[in-house]
Amino acid sequence: MNLTENKKLIAVKLLHTAIWAILAGLVLYILYAGISGHITPVVYFAIGAIVIETAILVGFGWRCPLTLVAQKYTAADSPNFDIYLPAWLAKHNKTIFSILFVTGVALVVWRLLNN
Repeated sequence: MNLTENKKLIAVKLLHTAIWAILAGLVLYILYAGISGHITPVVYFAIGAIVIETAILVGFGWRCPLTLVAQKYTAADSPNFDIYLPAWLAKHNKTIFSILFVTGVALVVWRLLNN
């Protein structure tokens, strides 16, 4: 990998990590709202954003489009080659956050139905 490719890979990884942090924060916020009962319009925005992200992942065969971009700049294939996360988290990211999201949405719905 030449210097230009390395810089591009770093840029993709930084962008991917920033987007991941925002989406992970939204999932955690949904879970918090479901647990606390503090349901605001932000919760609906967060749910919508995660649904859109899920549709994007489905459209790309359950792979983030930024992963496909990062592949252009490296032959690495570790679970975190395209993002600044520990390998174990990158590997299990979809499972962990899917469970947290579904749990959070279920709690939000339960709260709404029982108020």
